[in-house]
Amino acid sequence: MNYSKRSDTLFIDKEALSSLALVQDGLLAPVTGLMCEDEAREVDRTHKYKNIPMPYSFILTPKGKLNEKNIQNFKAGDTVHLICDNKKVGELIVEETFKINPKERIFNIYGTEDMTQPAIKRAFNRIGEWAVSGPYKVDYEPIKRSIEIVKDRIESSGAKKVSALMLGANPLHRAHERVIRQTLDSTDLLVIFLMKPFTKEGLDFTIREETLNILVNDFLPHNRVLVVPFENSYIFAGYNELILDAIVAKNYGCTRLIVGRNHQALGMTYSQNKISTVFDTFKDIGIKISLFNEYVYCDMCKTIVNNNTCPHGQHHHIHYHHRPLMELIKHGIVPPTILIRKEISAHILSSLYPKRFKNLQETYDMLMPSGGILEEKSEREFYIKLIELYQTTSLT
Repeated sequence: MNYSKRSDTLFIDKEALSSLALVQDGLLAPVTGLMCEDEAREVDRTHKYKNIPMPYSFILTPKGKLNEKNIQNFKAGDTVHLICDNKKVGELIVEETFKINPKERIFNIYGTEDMTQPAIKRAFNRIGEWAVSGPYKVDYEPIKRSIEIVKDRIESSGAKKVSALMLGANPLHRAHERVIRQTLDSTDLLVIFLMKPFTKEGLDFTIREETLNILVNDFLPHNRVLVVPFENSYIFAGYNELILDAIVAKNYGCTRLIVGRNHQALGMTYSQNKISTVFDTFKDIGIKISLFNEYVYCDMCKTIVNNNTCPHGQHHHIHYHHRPLMELIKHGIVPPTILIRKEISAHILSSLYPKRFKNLQETYDMLMPSGGILEEKSEREFYIKLIELYQTTSLT
């Protein structure tokens, strides 16, 4: 059906659809629907909703000339069809329409209006000047499925202590692994929410999910780790991200959120003549937060350490920054095994550069010891054996 000329429609993208489903299915409770103008202004002013920390209002402001024209013509009680990718994905019953300031909206979310930052500019370009509120219903299976998966695992395992870790794994490196293992020491179940952004930056989500599953299934007690895709739209941004992460983790059934000490949201703020931090909000949310120190590789200790366990200075430390690791990977270079586990590197490179070698089997047979058995090898197996040769130290 062609919806492009209908006056009873709103066109939304998957990012908006995901956010609507997130709220509809209770993952941002106590927020359960779109806010009217008075509610939105109050939340943006107080950063609270029903006495629970809420960094900014939840409103629907789809951009586009047709959307804004239709919103201005909506009347209370109208039924509006929500369209995504030219398919009807839900309905909304209009209660109120009101105008907003997109720049103020951006400031409420990010704490800045600096359009030189790509994420902020991208978000600004998808926010319209008119908002619509009212009860709605959308169909979006990924959110429902993730809720069921987490709930079923918690119930079947009988876990009382359930930890949540929001992870990009872009790429998955040794410091990630150390944090995961440390968390498993003090929890019954670890839920890793693997970030699934709506942009194409970094490694493809499928590759990141596959590498994380390799780690979980082959090197961890997999019955105590659950990987769940988590679509993090633009609302999970800036200095407010950690509060929303905590609310979502709590509503999934987790009792603790694991956060790095270098998280940007952990800074202090000064308001109403007192100094406060994000920790002051967690007692109201009802979830515990646990911090971990940044892990580095020390070339003196010859292992992964943090500032509490290593006496050597920063000049001896190798940091696990994703940008240089991605630079190596983008150029097809195998990262050192002190940075990324060989099985992870092998999977990433074989996925990114399929059929890279003209005669893989011949190259493998000429370079690698065979043990007297000649078998056809995959690109992933080739990379693993190649990395093992790099690790040989007798001639160095």
